[in-house]
Amino acid sequence: MTDWPILSTVTFLPLVGAAFIFMIRGDEQTIARNARHVGLWTSVVTFALSLLVVARFDTSTADFQFVENVAWIPEYSIGYHLGVDGISVFFLVLTTFLVPICLFSSWTSVTTRVREYVIAFLIMETLMVGVFCALDFIMFYIFFEGMLLPMFLIIGVWGGRGRVYAAFKFFLYTLVGSVLFLLAILFMYLEVGTTDIPTLLEYTFAPELQTWLWLALFASFAVKVPMWPFHTWLPDAHVEAPTAGSVILAGILLKMGGYGFLRFSLPMLPDASVFFMPFIFSLSVIAIIYTSLVALMQEDMKKLIAYSSVAHMGIVTIGIFTFTAQGIEGGIIQMLSHGIVSAALFLCVGVVYDRIHSREIASYGGLVRRMPVYAVVFMVFTLAAVGLPGTSGFVGEFLVMVGIFQVNTWVAVLALTGIILGAAYMLWLYRRVIFGELTKENLKSITDLNWREIAVFAPLIGLALFMGIYPTPFLEVLHVSVAQLMDQPAFAKLGEGGVSVASVIPDLPFTSALK
Repeated sequence: MTDWPILSTVTFLPLVGAAFIFMIRGDEQTIARNARHVGLWTSVVTFALSLLVVARFDTSTADFQFVENVAWIPEYSIGYHLGVDGISVFFLVLTTFLVPICLFSSWTSVTTRVREYVIAFLIMETLMVGVFCALDFIMFYIFFEGMLLPMFLIIGVWGGRGRVYAAFKFFLYTLVGSVLFLLAILFMYLEVGTTDIPTLLEYTFAPELQTWLWLALFASFAVKVPMWPFHTWLPDAHVEAPTAGSVILAGILLKMGGYGFLRFSLPMLPDASVFFMPFIFSLSVIAIIYTSLVALMQEDMKKLIAYSSVAHMGIVTIGIFTFTAQGIEGGIIQMLSHGIVSAALFLCVGVVYDRIHSREIASYGGLVRRMPVYAVVFMVFTLAAVGLPGTSGFVGEFLVMVGIFQVNTWVAVLALTGIILGAAYMLWLYRRVIFGELTKENLKSITDLNWREIAVFAPLIGLALFMGIYPTPFLEVLHVSVAQLMDQPAFAKLGEGGVSVASVIPDLPFTSALK
């Protein structure tokens, strides 16, 4: 294993598959059939290799593992540097897990430009995996920004009627924030003389510089999460994207912002992170309550789930900025759970949309009478989104609440209010779609899940229940890396008995209530 570049293989194998698909020749039907098969098998093999990374992962150390480090541009101390730790390894597996599900779920729903569609997903898989493996800032930025192009095309080419507007809005929002991210990278390079992430993690930046660097990073990560008020691109992108595009958006792309906070903002800029803690709490609480109320008013299923994603990611950012082991681990588990559950909910919407071609909640009702298997699947993920004990959604939310109650009771109470609202809009959605009388004529002939759709949902159900019933394997991998992340003087003083949280929160207009 020490001689085999497994991370490079996992990262670039999808790119090899994309190149192979590009060279396929024949009539349009032959190209489409072969492209689907090559894309699916390439993504399945990539997923299998990522499982090998987890199987050989050493949970006793916080060091980066499976490291590959080669001089890339030695004149500027820029290297080809890959590695994973306990924080990034599960995001790697989540990415490789969802891509074959996306390709298999769109096996029959995408019929135009199939080759280009599969190539776009494989290229995006390489870029997403690269984000979680990169240990050089320049490499990270290339992967981080490179994702914009294939996602832009997936929304703009295979999306709905408003796909062009949604695609450009998504692209511009993320690009503007990333310009400041690039400036932060340049400042760090000029300060330290390298873009090597492990080296930067050990460097102590001056407090004044930390503040400006933190704000620059925040501009990019907040858009990706997305945090309120930078979330407005998300509902449009979700509504117009094809089902598989929504799955990747919710399952992986929204996790990039949270991962950026964990990988860069907290360990590299700890003093600034503590300084801006009430700012993050304020935005997160607003996001949880406001977007939950907006979700209650939605008539479009995709928009409702999109706004619920903003609320759930608000819980994640609260957990990360509690600076407690329980809060951070809960935030990570919540991101993993949301990647599974929200992806499955969008797939549930895609199932009925493929049959009826409507996302309006009013177009449905009484589906349990014609689609009992679908009703059970939808119920499992609805309850997981609500946070029912025994599902993956409960574990993350519970740990975040434990962490935030140690820091600020009022923030915890407000976050719990959002969780209650989340139960309201998800159960309201389920009741309107599944229960009631089957009165609409076009629903009386609707068919239940076929074998391909059951095969798509089965691993998602298994993983959501496994994480909820037995989360220990996930937490064991996280413990050591989170403990090292917490080993910062700025965080340590928050836990000292003689120091209250209020004493380290600056006097700003929006912090009086939090104190």
